[in-house]
Amino acid sequence: MSEVAKTNQLPTLAELFSDVANVGQYEALNTLLNAEPPKAWVKEHPYISGFKYLPIDKVEHLLKRIFKRHRIEVLREGIAFNGVSVVVRLHYLDPISGEWTYQDGIGAAPLQLRAQTKEEKENKIKVIFSPENLSNGAISIAFPIAKTLAVKDAAGQIGKVFGADLNRKDVLEFKPDVDLIMKSNKQKLNGN
Repeated sequence: MSEVAKTNQLPTLAELFSDVANVGQYEALNTLLNAEPPKAWVKEHPYISGFKYLPIDKVEHLLKRIFKRHRIEVLREGIAFNGVSVVVRLHYLDPISGEWTYQDGIGAAPLQLRAQTKEEKENKIKVIFSPENLSNGAISIAFPIAKTLAVKDAAGQIGKVFGADLNRKDVLEFKPDVDLIMKSNKQKLNGN
């Protein structure tokens, strides 16, 4: 093989990392994280046609099963236009290194307006966004929804199993380096 051909090839993970055991473990973890979520867990949004999502209880279940320990830190919240936003940091324990790491996520939810009065309906007057037109509990409803969406956004960045690619049309399939995983397992069996 010519030197030019050699330089145009990407190195393998085994060539980049001397600790094949840990790299193999991460490759196995990435295989799990980039698996499709169970089809029975995937829901279609009731108001957005064709929009799929993974409910928060499933995301939380996966966080507990995969990482065993995680915590949510609210970094900031705010009001934007006619809704609220929340930014969170999802901390989770890396099961291989034992170190804490994190992903940030953002979520937003609209503030609910009061219903139209009978007179407004008859006169075709819309309820416009203004503080006096907010429904009772609008803020206390919107912030938890925004936080939930932020947690799901952060988890989605960890992997496909958390629902990351449910609404993407062009997605590369994750293909694990099976040789690397096998080398890692072999190295562990030999006690290296």
